Amino acid sequence: MGLDRHETARHSAAEGAVAIGQTDQLASGRKLRFAAFALIMFLVIPILLGRSPYFITVLTNGAVLSFISMGVWITFSIGRMNLAQGAFALVGGYAAAILSTRYGISFWLCLPVSGLVSAALGAIIGWPVLRLKGVYFAMTTLSLTEAIRLLALNGGDITKGATGIVNIPRPGPISIFGITILRFDGANPLPYYFLACTLLVLGILGVWRLSASRLGWVFRSLRQNEDLATSIGINVAKYRVMAFAICCFMGGIGGAFFAAFHQNIYPATYTIADSVNFMLYCFLGGLAYIFGPAVGAFLLVISFELLHAVQDYQTLIYGLLMIACMLWLPNGILSVGQSHFRKRKNLGS
Repeated sequence: MGLDRHETARHSAAEGAVAIGQTDQLASGRKLRFAAFALIMFLVIPILLGRSPYFITVLTNGAVLSFISMGVWITFSIGRMNLAQGAFALVGGYAAAILSTRYGISFWLCLPVSGLVSAALGAIIGWPVLRLKGVYFAMTTLSLTEAIRLLALNGGDITKGATGIVNIPRPGPISIFGITILRFDGANPLPYYFLACTLLVLGILGVWRLSASRLGWVFRSLRQNEDLATSIGINVAKYRVMAFAICCFMGGIGGAFFAAFHQNIYPATYTIADSVNFMLYCFLGGLAYIFGPAVGAFLLVISFELLHAVQDYQTLIYGLLMIACMLWLPNGILSVGQSHFRKRKNLGS
């Protein structure tokens, strides 16, 4: 009788695993279709907007801010509220600016190197800091943002102090078989837009792949119960630092892009307010969704620009909108579509 029960349990577990696998495959298919649709829309939007430099610039900013926020989403997956992403974006921006202006290194090499510099710094700082939890970790990372800003402000000839680093070289053209596909100049922001969208799509696919992997499972186990994770042999400290380093890498890449896009970097380019915004983008879109940071970033960036017509009340209205979203959509904007889908599914069954 005992053997029969064990055999039945094994069959039930196997059937459950198959069902979960089929569900995951369906979910993955939906995500890939959504990513393909988003990529097509990114390509079509400039045509719909008539290639307006202003709107293209706004969308470019939104795409890169989304990419940077994806890193914050990763730290949420290990149960940490990270308010230092602005600091590592600043580090990446200064790394790219110094390498390109002082040593003449190409933007295409500066971009990954800046991400690695931010990731290395994040790993060094994260090793002791990630021992903290909750509000203690949040306040420490918030202080870190201000500390990095002050370091850049008092960096002397290296960071150029309050005047910052200007006249940062633009990226070189992208050519295939001797034919120039994209040329980066000041008059046309469209190539930067396509590059920003490419970064965002790669970021979403990378985070989606990470989330679906064993590493993503380990990250989520840290959020749920670090003691239990330790008891089953997971090196908690190592994986916490790994998640934080990936987050900082994405911040550094985004900061390097902005430095080349705007051709300058200042200590005030990224402040505490920016670090808070990166976190809010995740909350607004929905922490349970990989696309949450992108949805939140685009919505807030575009809405902030639309509120220029009422500039005197811009910040007030912006704040009220945020409060309203937090009160009525605590699980993020994407939860609206999810709840509607579940209601239809329940009615259908």
